Amino acid sequence: MTAAEISRIAGVTRATVSNWRRRHDDFPAPSGGTDSSPLYDLEEVRAWLASRGQHTAATPSGELRTTLRLREQGGAGVSDLLVLVLAAARRPADDLAGLLALPGDDLVKQANDAAAGVADVVPDTEPVRFTAADATVLRALLLCVRDEGPQTTLGVLAERELEDSAATGAYRTPAPLADLLARLVPGSPARVLDPACGSGTLLTAAAARGARELYGQDSLPVQARRAAVDLLLTAGEGAGVTVRTGDSLRADAFPDLTVDAVLCNPPYGDRDWGHDDLAYDSRWAYGFPPRAESELAWVQHALAHLEPGGHAVLLLPPATASRSSGRRIRAELIRSGALRAVAALPPGAAIPLHIGLQVWILQRPEPTRPAYQTVLFVDAVDESSTPGRGGTRSGSVDWARVTEQILSAWTAYAEDPDGFEAQAGVARAVSVVDLLDEVVDVTPARQVRASQADIDPQELAREATSAREGLAAAVRTVAELAGTAAWEVAGASARDWRTATVSDLARGGALKVLRAVPVSPRAAGAETGHTEAGADGMDRRPVLTGRDIAGGSGPTGQALDVQAEQMPEIAKDDVLVRNLVGGTGPVARVAGETEAGALLGAGVHLFRPDPARLDPWFLLGFLSAEANLAGASTGSSTLHLTPGRLRVPLLPLEEQRRYGEAFRHVEALREQARRTRDLAEETARLVSGGLTGGQLVPRPA
Repeated sequence: MTAAEISRIAGVTRATVSNWRRRHDDFPAPSGGTDSSPLYDLEEVRAWLASRGQHTAATPSGELRTTLRLREQGGAGVSDLLVLVLAAARRPADDLAGLLALPGDDLVKQANDAAAGVADVVPDTEPVRFTAADATVLRALLLCVRDEGPQTTLGVLAERELEDSAATGAYRTPAPLADLLARLVPGSPARVLDPACGSGTLLTAAAARGARELYGQDSLPVQARRAAVDLLLTAGEGAGVTVRTGDSLRADAFPDLTVDAVLCNPPYGDRDWGHDDLAYDSRWAYGFPPRAESELAWVQHALAHLEPGGHAVLLLPPATASRSSGRRIRAELIRSGALRAVAALPPGAAIPLHIGLQVWILQRPEPTRPAYQTVLFVDAVDESSTPGRGGTRSGSVDWARVTEQILSAWTAYAEDPDGFEAQAGVARAVSVVDLLDEVVDVTPARQVRASQADIDPQELAREATSAREGLAAAVRTVAELAGTAAWEVAGASARDWRTATVSDLARGGALKVLRAVPVSPRAAGAETGHTEAGADGMDRRPVLTGRDIAGGSGPTGQALDVQAEQMPEIAKDDVLVRNLVGGTGPVARVAGETEAGALLGAGVHLFRPDPARLDPWFLLGFLSAEANLAGASTGSSTLHLTPGRLRVPLLPLEEQRRYGEAFRHVEALREQARRTRDLAEETARLVSGGLTGGQLVPRPA
């Protein structure tokens, strides 16, 4: 372990560790690394700290992370440790305390016996064989389960193995999205299948809705094992959990199973899904999927596992709705009544974040029921805040709005498809005849926009008038701010002053510079194909990102518990500066009530001034000056800020406050100008749409 890690587990500064090394001859000698970056043996350091009465300051989850990283090569794999989490979670706290008190060899034996006791309920479990080399990590794992719970422990283990990557296709998916997909299944399905279950969050959401038989399959063994452990911990008494490992398309683990519902977030863009080997598979009732249409293979796989009348809800990329290669299969899905609804999500709802994914709701046709004559389309993209869709800023996904729009429209449509009333710009039921054209494009935006003529002229006129009046008021405010000067001429020449670097000010105690420790977003809940978020009940806190600063929004990010400890908490009057200096939008802001209490995201530097020595608005103005940023940044096309190199004038506090008031005025003018710009865009969009849609007409000359 490094000196920095020693300081973290001991709860002291790096300088204290350096002093220990110099002043104490018995301090452990380096066991590796270099002269400038030595590495130390974890157990030797712990023993030395204990001999001095200095106990570890790390949390159990932090201790587990350290031991996982530092354990000897060839030790137990994460997959084996997942099994032990389940075994430990089934024991009372007193038993765990007894295990923790055992010497290393006895602890290893007990861990092997405990893992063997649950091997029959975890998929593809080879006999677990922990060795003496695993004693430290076993002790840390049991302590984490006892003190922070099995879910947190699972999240820490996931960090070591389930990395977000295009290679594995394992990514986090927000918990609200998993909940939405589960709620879109009508009624209370008892048996639910997820053929690409990843860490099992969709099945967990189904269990929360009352499902009692849960079936999952995943191609990554460690994912399947984690899903089984997680579901066994969270699904509740009486729930049946069956998870298998393997490729569902090539090697279906449940070939004869039919269920009430299928929830799935399958891999996208997989050209090696089995096209050459599965040409005559009985699942292709709606047509043999082309090589580039793996998503339509998953759609038909889901339908094949449904009871007649059962529903499947899948999260799919938008290209599935419009690619020409899938036109014939889409047509058959529509013609047979299997495709019931398609809903568009805003960008940022799930990885890949830059595109808006779609939710497909399907139903296996019932032989005795005529095919449905319409398909529901819902466009839940907020045009006022989504780049490229009528707005200029990006923000967080408003899950309350998205869930309400999609769920209410689908519920009303499912109850009475023929009597469904269109919701202008949001939802519309389109007839099968209209959909079966030469392209069979089922993109929601295209179908919802086609209902422009259905918009009430009076309602659109009221919206346009309201937007115009808001714009006029904003213009007046900009004029007032621009007409008030908070500055005057310095004189014949520019003012000159002594300056100090941020590093000098920090060393002198005038301010603190903080930054979030970069951590992988893989914790607690990777999902094959995209993913799900961490387990139910995990606390999620708002995180301020560099994107929020550039877009002028409040904190929009989220952090799992396993990440939050690496993120400082923002306080009022902190000065926040983006790390990436280039691009459009503000570079810095002073934290107000909106940001206070949020966590500091990666890519943002936090400057916390001593209020008795530095004014925050004075600091903001000089830290964000173009020349100052340019001099403290490195790179060519993308500039990365080195915060310690920024310079600040040395002025009396009273004079700083005068500058601060001027900078506050400038920021108010800038923010009001941005708001005016957005209102102008919204007003123009409404009026232009009304003129072209026939709801508005030009005034006579």
